[in-house]
Amino acid sequence: MLTRERTSRLSVLRQSLRLVFLAVALLSASCQTPVSTQLPQGGPSKRVTLASGDVIKLIFSGAPEQNQSQKIGADGKINLPQVGEITAAGKTVAQVQAELTALYKPLLRNTDVLVVVESGAIHVYMAGAVGKAGPLVLDRPTTILQAVMQAGGPNQFGNMRRVQVIRLVNGVERSQVVDLRPTLQGQATRPFYVRDGDVINIPQSAF
Repeated sequence: MLTRERTSRLSVLRQSLRLVFLAVALLSASCQTPVSTQLPQGGPSKRVTLASGDVIKLIFSGAPEQNQSQKIGADGKINLPQVGEITAAGKTVAQVQAELTALYKPLLRNTDVLVVVESGAIHVYMAGAVGKAGPLVLDRPTTILQAVMQAGGPNQFGNMRRVQVIRLVNGVERSQVVDLRPTLQGQATRPFYVRDGDVINIPQSAF
């Protein structure tokens, strides 16, 4: 009788130990540092194609009075006198330039049209413990910290020590964890510029 009771207690003890070990293993896995790689840095990259929010300048060599700046609308189009709306988003500068030259050919003696990007919009996506999560459109070179602040800054749970930047590099999504605390504390740090399409995730603090 005592032997059966002792055996039962040992079985319960072993089961309890297994559960404890499993819980510790899961906790350890959840606290592991995310895999982080070094993303390409330097200044902000230039996109190959135009996008909504970009501002382009049109220079008519044969009719300078028609020179103007146009902001590409949310529908991806610009509206021009004499020729109406044309789609610019998703096209290269050279493609828009060639299209305008063809459209103005019957209307102008000198049909050369030069298209210059005055300011390019950068689209990034804010996620996690940030004031305003979602897409963010930037019209000038912007660092990670500036982007976070434009999105309302971290909320009360935001961890600025482990800000994750996810970027598409050569067709593969890669991520890097960035500590923004030194910059916030006034230390001299190298600026980390966001690039078009970046996802910036502010994790929550453990405590």
